[in-house]
Parts: sequence; C-alpha cells; structure tokens
Amino acid sequence: MPIARRGEVWQVDLGLAAKVRPAVILNIPFQDHERAVYTVVPHTTAIRGTRFEVELEVGGLEHGAFDAQGIRNIPGTVLIQKRVALTPEQMAAIEQAVKLWLGL
Repeated sequence: MPIARRGEVWQVDLGLAAKVRPAVILNIPFQDHERAVYTVVPHTTAIRGTRFEVELEVGGLEHGAFDAQGIRNIPGTVLIQKRVALTPEQMAAIEQAVKLWLGL
C-alpha cells in the first residue's frame, strides 16, 4: 500500500459516483497502531463558485478547485498514483476552506 503525505495530491478512486479524480491529503501521518485511513479534499473541474471551493493553479492538474464540502476519509487501498505536492500557501488556503465548512 502506498504511503501518502499531507499536502500531496494523489489520483484516488472515490467510487462509482465520485469517479477517479485528484485529491489532496489533509491528515497528519498516522502511527503503526492507528487506523490506516487518509482524509482527502477532492479536486473538481465543475466549479460552482462556492465559498468552500479553493481554485488553485496546480501544475499537472486541469483548471479546477479543491472542494472542502467533499472532504472524506478513504483507505490507502484506493490511492492510485501521486500527482504533485502543494505549496504551504496552497495548503493554507485549503485548510481555511475546510475550517469554514466544519465551523472550526
């Protein structure tokens, strides 16, 4: 099983309805005795202009946004391939959208 790190964008199989798409890893590393799950924010090209979408220009990805409303936990078995790593500034923008969505 691959090991993904916070801030990396991976191609992820989110299931039949959600398709295979890029998603950024949001969680911190888990330890050996903890559940091997990842928290991701998916990338979409169907931008709606909501306050929970973070439009970023990321090399190797189509124009789109990371949608905090789509946050989910996934097992490592659905990670397909690492695409790119985001900058700390890009991650900070996604974190702000997630905090807004969750009311934190």
